[in-house]
Amino acid sequence: MPMTDPLGDMLTRIRNGQQARKDSVVSPASKLRARVLDVLQREGYIRGYREEALGQHRGLRIELKYFEGQPAIQHLSRISKPGRRVYSGAQELPRVRNGLGITIVSTPKGVLSDAEARTQNVGGEVLAEVF
Repeated sequence: MPMTDPLGDMLTRIRNGQQARKDSVVSPASKLRARVLDVLQREGYIRGYREEALGQHRGLRIELKYFEGQPAIQHLSRISKPGRRVYSGAQELPRVRNGLGITIVSTPKGVLSDAEARTQNVGGEVLAEVF
């Protein structure tokens, strides 16, 4: 059965892995997932990720990050879903927890955090929010 929301699946794997105190989780690889992980790594929410072989397919091993025994990611949720896409202009991008968190946005200039999108003055599809 085909997966309807691959990005949502990856975010759920990260949430579940942190709840279970795992060091890393594995998700099937795609360009969008890798770009979202780039943003999470740049912003300091994960230690990193690497591509590896999962049988015939490629996978992403995501190294989770903890601070004093607590997960670095307190909240991770999908905003734009397959049934309801959410778009926002550069100036209307939502602020998460008064700027303490980030919004991940897919723009014509790539997948960016909300601060980077505002700096480059581009809007796009609001993929997820993290804090």
